[in-house]
Amino acid sequence: MDLTPYLETLQGSNLDEVLLSVAVSGKVALAMKGRFFLRCLCESFRETEMIGCAVTDEKSCLSYLGQEPYELLICTDFLESGSGFDLAKKAKALQPQLKVVMLALGDAIPVEHAEAPWLEAVVAEADFIEDQKPLEAAVLAVMGNHSYRSPSLRSGQLPYLSCPRLTPREYEVLDLLASGLTDREISEQLVVSEETARTYTKRLLKTLEVNNRVQAVLKGMRCGMVKI
Repeated sequence: MDLTPYLETLQGSNLDEVLLSVAVSGKVALAMKGRFFLRCLCESFRETEMIGCAVTDEKSCLSYLGQEPYELLICTDFLESGSGFDLAKKAKALQPQLKVVMLALGDAIPVEHAEAPWLEAVVAEADFIEDQKPLEAAVLAVMGNHSYRSPSLRSGQLPYLSCPRLTPREYEVLDLLASGLTDREISEQLVVSEETARTYTKRLLKTLEVNNRVQAVLKGMRCGMVKI
């Protein structure tokens, strides 16, 4: 999936979903697994014109990186096609000055990549659920020419995960969120008002004890409630 041509049509996130407020002066490339992550990260930038690439596969991202200079690449370790780790390595070979931040949905860094110089910053999925600012911390680090590993990657211990029981409606809303649907699209799917759809989402976040939709979907994934 290539969302790049449609960036101007994206609506801004609610304040509780603005995950990235760090000023980046150059072009940003996003390569994420699934429409949900891709859309959330796109909307976390208040100025979408700085995003030059928003895709879900390795090949498309490398194609964009081969056309013009980029300052920052944010990717997931798993992609719809290809590998985030392979992408990071090849991207740094194409543009040595590029900064790379990876969201590790697998909560780990493969041993062969653990000390790789091209892997500057990694945020474990588990830490993203516990803290809504690790991605911002990772970007701050790489923009300051530092490396970064989120807490569980430094300690080797994953935080305790409590998996609550969801109602059938909450499962339904979680599935729709994970599919990348907006409140309006969710309301259409459930045949309810947009305000009711927002209420369903807020109840889901409260049940899961998380702060935003990204954390909700990530926790749902870790608890085996949903797949991307």
